[in-house]
Amino acid sequence: MPAPARRWAAGRRLFLTSAVLLAVVGAVGQGAGWVLLTTTLGPTAYMLLTQPESEAARLRNSSLGHATATACGLACLAVFGLWQQPSVVEQKRDTWPQIGAQALAVGLTVLLLELFRAQHPPAAATALLITSGIARPGPPLYGMLTGLALLIACAALLARAERRPAAADAREEEGGG
Repeated sequence: MPAPARRWAAGRRLFLTSAVLLAVVGAVGQGAGWVLLTTTLGPTAYMLLTQPESEAARLRNSSLGHATATACGLACLAVFGLWQQPSVVEQKRDTWPQIGAQALAVGLTVLLLELFRAQHPPAAATALLITSGIARPGPPLYGMLTGLALLIACAALLARAERRPAAADAREEEGGG
C-alpha cells in the first residue's frame, strides 16, 4: 500500500478510535451526572492512541503521571491557600498566588516524573487544571480523574487488542502459523 494510502487508513482509524473513546467517556459522565471530559483528556488520548509504543504512553507512565500531577496540584492549592479560591475562569484572570501555584505544580510534576522515569507530558495539563481551579476539589476533580481513568484503561485495552493480531500476523510471516 502506498504511503499516502497508509496514512489515510491510519488517520481514519485514529479518528474513529479517538472520537468513539471520548464519546464513551462523555456518555458515562452524562449518565453519572459529572463532567468527565476535560482538556487533559485530549492530549492524553492523542498520546495513547497515536504513539501506543512510546514510553510516555505506557500504562505506568500515564497513570503515575496524572496521579503525580494531581498530588502536586492539590499540594500547591494548599500551600498557596487557594482551596476555596474561585477558578481563573470565574475571576476572568489569574491572581499572583494562582500563577505561583500553577508554575510550581507543573515544575514539581515535571521534576517528579523525571525522577520516577515516568514521562507523560499531558500530566502537566492536569496540574494546571487543578491549580487554576477549573478542576477544583470535589465533583470537578472527581470527574476529571474518573474520565482519565476510563480513558487510560480503555486505551490500554485497545492497544492490547491491536497488538494481538499484529503478533499473529508476524508469526504467520515467519512461518510459525
